[in-house]
Parts: sequence; structure tokens; C-alpha cells
Amino acid sequence: MHTPSLDEDMCVHIFTTSAAMIGVCMTVVGVLHVIIVLRKVDTFGDDLLCINSLIYLASCLSAYWALRTRRRKRNRTLEWAADWLFLLGLVVSTIATAFITWAVAGT
Repeated sequence: MHTPSLDEDMCVHIFTTSAAMIGVCMTVVGVLHVIIVLRKVDTFGDDLLCINSLIYLASCLSAYWALRTRRRKRNRTLEWAADWLFLLGLVVSTIATAFITWAVAGT
């Protein structure tokens, strides 16, 4: 019986979490557009969330490709890319949250 290595486990987690974060970004953009219309507030946050969803998509695809590849060197490169893209996505999520909070609180 094959037990997955720590790296393989991490790719599975990055794959599933990145996919979920794309959905979160889409939901928040939708809610934010309602707030923009009702409060007449404009924010850079929705633009950041759109970029953020693309970062999470790249992380998700990298993790998926790492899980599917058989070549060890390519696998390591893809795992590294998925890790760093996911971390970048988290940072951009935090920055977008700050922009949204300041825009909504400023009204």
C-alpha cells in the first residue's frame, strides 16, 4: 500500500484550498458589488480580488499538475510554484481585505 509523502499531501491541500479560495473571491466580489451600488462606494478591493482569484487558480493548477506528473524534477518545481503562489494569494487576500475595510468604513 502506498502512503503519500508529505509533499504529495501538501499538494492535495493546496489544490483543494486554492479551489475553495477562488469561490470565496467570487462570492466577495459579488457581495462587494452590491455594497458599491447601495453605498455608492468605490474600492480597489474588487480589482485585487479578481487578481487574487487568478493567483489562486495558478496555485491550484500547479498543485494539480504536480499531483499528475511522474517526473521528479518537474514535480518539485510545480510543488514549489504551488506553495509560493498560494502564499502570494494569502498576502493579496489580506491586502484586499484592508482596502475593502477602509473603503466601507470610510463611508
